[in-house]
Amino acid sequence: MEEKKFKRTTVTAALPYANGGVHIGHLAGVYVPADIYVRYLRLKKQDVIFIGGSDEHGVPITIRARKEGITPQDVVDRYHAMIKKSFADFGISFDIYSRTTSKIHHQFAADFFKKLYDDGKLTEKTSQQLYDEEAHQFLADRYIMGECPHCHNEHAYGDQCEKCGRDLSPTELINPHSTISGSAPVLKETKNWYLPLNDYQKWLEQWILEEHKEWRPNVYGQCKSWLDMDLQPRAMTRDLDWGIPVPVAGADGKVLYVWFDAPIGYISNTKELCDKEPEKWGTWEKWWKDGDSRLVHFIGKDNIVFHCIVFPSMLKAHGGYILPDNVPSNEFLNLENDKISTSRNWAVWLHEYLEEMPGKQDVLRYVLTANAPETKDNNFTWKDFQERNNSELVAVYGNFVNRALQLTKKYWEGVVPACGTLTDVDRATLDEFKDVKEKVEAYLDVFKFREAQKEAMNLARIGNRYITECEPWKVWKTDPKRVETILYISLQLVANLAIAFEPFLPFSSEKLRRMINMPEFEWSQLGNTDLLKAGHQLAEPELLYEKIEDEVIDRQLQKLEETKKANEAAEHKAAPVKENVSFEDFEKLDIRVGFVKQCERVKKSKKLLRFTIDDGSGTDRTILSGIAAYYEPEELTGKQVLFVANFAPRQMMGIESQGMILSAVDADGALKVTSLLGKVAPGSQVG
Repeated sequence: MEEKKFKRTTVTAALPYANGGVHIGHLAGVYVPADIYVRYLRLKKQDVIFIGGSDEHGVPITIRARKEGITPQDVVDRYHAMIKKSFADFGISFDIYSRTTSKIHHQFAADFFKKLYDDGKLTEKTSQQLYDEEAHQFLADRYIMGECPHCHNEHAYGDQCEKCGRDLSPTELINPHSTISGSAPVLKETKNWYLPLNDYQKWLEQWILEEHKEWRPNVYGQCKSWLDMDLQPRAMTRDLDWGIPVPVAGADGKVLYVWFDAPIGYISNTKELCDKEPEKWGTWEKWWKDGDSRLVHFIGKDNIVFHCIVFPSMLKAHGGYILPDNVPSNEFLNLENDKISTSRNWAVWLHEYLEEMPGKQDVLRYVLTANAPETKDNNFTWKDFQERNNSELVAVYGNFVNRALQLTKKYWEGVVPACGTLTDVDRATLDEFKDVKEKVEAYLDVFKFREAQKEAMNLARIGNRYITECEPWKVWKTDPKRVETILYISLQLVANLAIAFEPFLPFSSEKLRRMINMPEFEWSQLGNTDLLKAGHQLAEPELLYEKIEDEVIDRQLQKLEETKKANEAAEHKAAPVKENVSFEDFEKLDIRVGFVKQCERVKKSKKLLRFTIDDGSGTDRTILSGIAAYYEPEELTGKQVLFVANFAPRQMMGIESQGMILSAVDADGALKVTSLLGKVAPGSQVG
């Protein structure tokens, strides 16, 4: 199939969630690659628009607001400003960076939903969901907490246990409770509207699996995995009070699902920009509905399903929109061999980096691109950061530029000399970098930014080798004319570096262009060996980069070590004492001593042990306990344990459990059965 030629490109970068700052994982995974690509297209004089914005709806924002005693709007206002500034400081060159709480977005997303509803593209479905009777509201998964059925972490959320990492559903939790009121939730019927993704299964299989085999293997593979499992209808509305109200009758107290409204933000933000500057950008429809426009989404791997399956299905259902031509998703970046975690503060935050490493935006951009997690998870370490700065940016790129400019200042007062007769060495050097444009382009066009940056750096290596081999400081004494040619060729390489590195290192390229007095340039000039004409006056040379000393890196490592210690202390710290209860409430619990006559594993269960207990009544009692991961049955047989005798019987795995064995959670999360110092008669009460 012949590749289609597009007139323009719409580039989107995943909307960061406005309940925290931006860290290096975000920058490496999405925003630096997107910015490199957009700057490249601009240099080629292509028609491109770069859309970004903050994702400001959803449950985590309401949770943070409730914890801090402020409104959700207060939360998103704070972090939207912080995120926007961080991106600007790092040169992420959005044409617009807006937000999903804007009026234009609310109206656009509501209208989008209403059209799907009016066209019969959504299905109405009633389901049972957990409800907080004290707070009088349905509970999103993150508002439900309980004991993880796998690792028995008592603080697992309804969608995931952050201790063992397992995905959960609220109904799997042991003893779930609402984080709002603390009460046990009940199941209650509620109505929501679903997008029947199953209706788009065949179309998606054709569109992705047959027509987009060029997508990155991680993207293609994840899409295929979802499609192989057969798609199911997905709710596009939620029972929440923070978000965009569902614009149909009978939907009071419901808002649009955050993953419905967020990607529409790409379109509404484009409309906002085009409405402000129509003479520059034209209409938003040109960028989203014209068949000559190309759509490219830059995202992290956790967003693949939404950008490749859910959002395209929404666009297809609506009709009239172009679909993603490519979705160059990255994998995750780790920090010092550990997963980046905002909850554990295991991250390098951009705003903190700029305070501690002023003026070094390009150093971080360079290192993150060199370690880009394009096909697999990769790792950021401060030692590698230092090594790449010192041995590549300083010793290769910066060193070559400084040698060429300083020698020109010394011998010709900063004026570009004329080129004389070429030697074999000159011709070999010129031949070596003549195809740099094609090499860099070949990688950028297929989103291989790591390899493209390597090719740009190779120009500096060629230049360093050339100056070292020619030794102009020696030749000057015997053949000044020869030195003119050496410096002329070196300065052409310097000018080419300013172009080649502009998409990757915009701050350094701007500084370099000031030094060589080259205010304007185009990508088409890359590879040109006559960019700086003889007689052109250069500006005063400066160092492009500076060496980073060990003590600077040691401070960063010490900061992470302190974070690690704080996390370990928090994990080992005893849980806070619960609210006081009356003695009368305590007396309602009937805690007794039991003798374990028999203990065995429950078939088909990895977590449950079945206890046969002598409780002193003359009739054995059966109790199930989820401690199989921590004990072998024979360890507990013949032991005395404490149990709650007056819990209502509960069916588990088809067996009735008649109480609860008391256990303590150790610092490492392990469960330890409570025991006694001496023998006590079975059935003895604790009190």
